[in-house]
Amino acid sequence: MYYLARSEAAQNNPDLSSREKAAELIGIDRTRLARIELDTILPYPEEVKAMAEVYNTPELCNSYCARECPLGKNTVKEVQMDDFDRLSLKVLGSLKDIDSLRMSLIAISEDGVIDEAERPAFQKILESLEKISNNANALKLWAIKNIHIRE
Repeated sequence: MYYLARSEAAQNNPDLSSREKAAELIGIDRTRLARIELDTILPYPEEVKAMAEVYNTPELCNSYCARECPLGKNTVKEVQMDDFDRLSLKVLGSLKDIDSLRMSLIAISEDGVIDEAERPAFQKILESLEKISNNANALKLWAIKNIHIRE
């Protein structure tokens, strides 16, 4: 994934077509970058962050956390980057039932206990919130990458 990110970035920045120049911009040794790109070693988090900044691929950090980080791979969901219009539709689609989710959560939480009969509805709420969160994160990464908003 690191080689692909650099190759894609090289389309906009010819300096990145050279592994040596890319390594210099990232601040690591050329052979280390080669080993990272060939999947023979895992990069350090700060190296991934530097690559993401140099390559303008904020999704690289998300992918690292979801796939390789010992803590993140059990808690971070990898997001899929799409075009703005597709991401917007995904966000809007995931929000379409927000009022019913809100009402369901209110009903479940009224007595302060989630009983056995309420668990399926609560699970549905959690799944819907996860979908909303993933779509929002994908849209945020798109914005960081394409219109350079800050995190």
